[in-house]
Amino acid sequence: MTLSSLTQTEAAERARLIDVQRYDIEVDLTGLLSGDSFDSVSTITFSCSDPGATTFVDCAADVSHASLNGVPLDLAAHENGRLPLPGLAADNVLVVSASTTNTASGEGILRTVDPTDDLVYVWTSLEPDEARRLWACFDQPDLKAPHRFTVRAPGTWKVTSNTAPGKIEEVDGAARVWRFPDTPRLSTYVVVVNAGPFHEVRRQHDGYDLGFLCRQSLVPHLERDLDELVTLTRQGLAFFGEKFGVAFPQERYDQVFVPNLGGAMENWGCVTYGDSQLFRTPPTHNQRAVRAEFILHEMAHMWFGDLVTMRWWDDLWLNEAFASWASNWALAEATEFTDQWASFLALYKRTAYDMDMGPARHPIRSEVDDVSGAMANFDAITYVKGQSVLHQLMAYIGEDAFVEGLRSYFAEHAYGNTVLDDLMSAYSAAAGRDLTEWTQTWLDRAGTDVISLEGATLRAESPDGGAPRPHRLDIASFVVEPDGMRMVDVHAAEMLGASVEVDLPTADLRLLNAGDLTFAAARPDAGSLRLMLEHLGDFAAPLDRALVVGTMTQLLLLGELAPRDVASAISAALHTERNPALVEPNLSVAHLVADRWAPPSESPALRSALADAALVLSSDDVNRQPALRTLAANATTDDHWTELAAAAASATDTDLAWRMAIRRAELGQRDDEALAQLVAADPDPDAGVKRLKVLAASPDEAAKEEVWRAFFVDYSVPASRDTLELGAIFWRPGQGQLLAAFAHRYLDELRTLKGGLLNQGVVIRAMYPHAVGDDAFLTAAQVASQDESINQYARNQLVAQSFVLGQVHRARLL
Repeated sequence: MTLSSLTQTEAAERARLIDVQRYDIEVDLTGLLSGDSFDSVSTITFSCSDPGATTFVDCAADVSHASLNGVPLDLAAHENGRLPLPGLAADNVLVVSASTTNTASGEGILRTVDPTDDLVYVWTSLEPDEARRLWACFDQPDLKAPHRFTVRAPGTWKVTSNTAPGKIEEVDGAARVWRFPDTPRLSTYVVVVNAGPFHEVRRQHDGYDLGFLCRQSLVPHLERDLDELVTLTRQGLAFFGEKFGVAFPQERYDQVFVPNLGGAMENWGCVTYGDSQLFRTPPTHNQRAVRAEFILHEMAHMWFGDLVTMRWWDDLWLNEAFASWASNWALAEATEFTDQWASFLALYKRTAYDMDMGPARHPIRSEVDDVSGAMANFDAITYVKGQSVLHQLMAYIGEDAFVEGLRSYFAEHAYGNTVLDDLMSAYSAAAGRDLTEWTQTWLDRAGTDVISLEGATLRAESPDGGAPRPHRLDIASFVVEPDGMRMVDVHAAEMLGASVEVDLPTADLRLLNAGDLTFAAARPDAGSLRLMLEHLGDFAAPLDRALVVGTMTQLLLLGELAPRDVASAISAALHTERNPALVEPNLSVAHLVADRWAPPSESPALRSALADAALVLSSDDVNRQPALRTLAANATTDDHWTELAAAAASATDTDLAWRMAIRRAELGQRDDEALAQLVAADPDPDAGVKRLKVLAASPDEAAKEEVWRAFFVDYSVPASRDTLELGAIFWRPGQGQLLAAFAHRYLDELRTLKGGLLNQGVVIRAMYPHAVGDDAFLTAAQVASQDESINQYARNQLVAQSFVLGQVHRARLL
């Protein structure tokens, strides 16, 4: 079925014409136990401000019956996912029976069979307009209404939805009916139905009924981390409730870990996560922090996105940027992850600079003419630059005004819809400051300002030739002493133009944007840069050390610093770094630069030096696990392999053995018999993905073909962070000749990608040929980026990733 994409004009007209009182949705899942059939009956009660008018309801499933106010509708008129509704009355009841067998692609719904026990699990994920694939609805965010779900499911299954089940009825020996009470007024994209033989744990805390669910094969991993998940959930609900001025207004709060979901979804009161967040081996500090950010990001959406919802998809950026910012804020303020801002800067902020400093840059805020364009800019500018700009706004107006503005916003607009001006007006009132120009300058212009210090003059240069953005930032001054770097001053500066004079004390080094308050690239003076490279490990504050790494990667992207200098400086600092919030991010960045950015002639030595640093770091109990993982990824010498062998022999799981097998395969030493033994010994239901990683690393065409088929033919790679890792392993820099043909095939595959938007996005990013694409590929990628048969998101990613690859080519010449 070819589907029409709702335009903003159509949505505004429909919202003017109708008001939805409620949805009563009956769902039958029994056909999914051993088949692929999903059935629904949607009853919509709504009013019309212009009786006699015509509108349409969205339904992208097969409609078997439809009636409006008791009169059957002409099903022949149902096309492109729309069913016309002629002759509306002042008060209307629409009933639509629909079904679909498209339950294996992840488009709105996914049915998964666990390979270890053949148990079936089902989840729905409905953003932006996927609800119409399952039941009839007015699928736009500003037609909010209570939803009441009645779900018929196999008798062995549990069903979760947005509210606690009110009644569960046995209807026969093989099925049960789950009746859920009304939700609050919600947008169609944040309702949910999940089902399967889930393992469920419930905890009562602080007046909340907290639920945690996963598939049966992952019960040990959920149970291992349960206390931590409960603690984070309690901390988040308390923190946001206090800061936002309103407690989450529902007793039940479920978190469901489901298979093959490439991310997470903020369904009201029932968040779903890809179950790769239930780590198959005890997680590192960084893995725990990333999962904690997921938990608090989706929780922040309960207020910003669910309770108060943006009117149209042009403000989707704000929805996601706010949740990303709020999650890091909460982590730093309310959990054990007090150095989260340092971790974010060292590991993630770089991705926004990668995009915003290249030709794929776009304003944070942009027009969205129809829903199909809503996800096109669902990228690092949306999430990472967006949250960084909110971080700058808090610095600009002060935290007290920021919090006061949020409280006013939630109090005024609860259960309603808003536009950006509603939020910024609340901030302006709280701060007593007109933010109109600030908003336009930061949100409606693309690109990254570059900040530099020339004597006593702080300068900012905009990439578009216009005036730079207003910046509230700090400059830290340091002197070098025998026992490290000593900070002698922090100077607060507010830039409202291209330059400002600053009064700084005598010092050896200036750290621009200290505290990472703004979003800008920093170009240090030559003396400061030299000392940064030499003394990275000597800065006392974790955020300062993270800022130095961030500055290095910015200069790398600007073509002003060689990969060897960046990789060497970080590896040297890792000999003494012990803060777990920075160890793993720095190991990751050092590996990225040594493996992907460095010239092939220099990469082996840089990777070996990184392995040496990891070997030293592995003696620290707190950081041993990430150190061993990096050691395994870069092992070169006998000392490296000896330590790894001893660690693997004493391990209680197969994680390190898998990582060693991947590195051996990259070096041309794959052992298929040992590989089969590893698969057999690993209880992970997704162990097959680990086997694919070993094949992906192999300099062997047949092995590469098998991995390629899993990605693009069989779609058998579960969507998760492992997908990104698998892609990085596939494109080995030393295998350029073997991989050249695959790089061009990647462009062809973009035209036929299947699956939901979240899962497609993971594959597009994972399988871009980083580090091996040559000039011919970059030329072909440029042509493909103009091909409208490829979806807009993929084309945007082509431009963004190709810019970075081009900078890699240039950096290798330094």
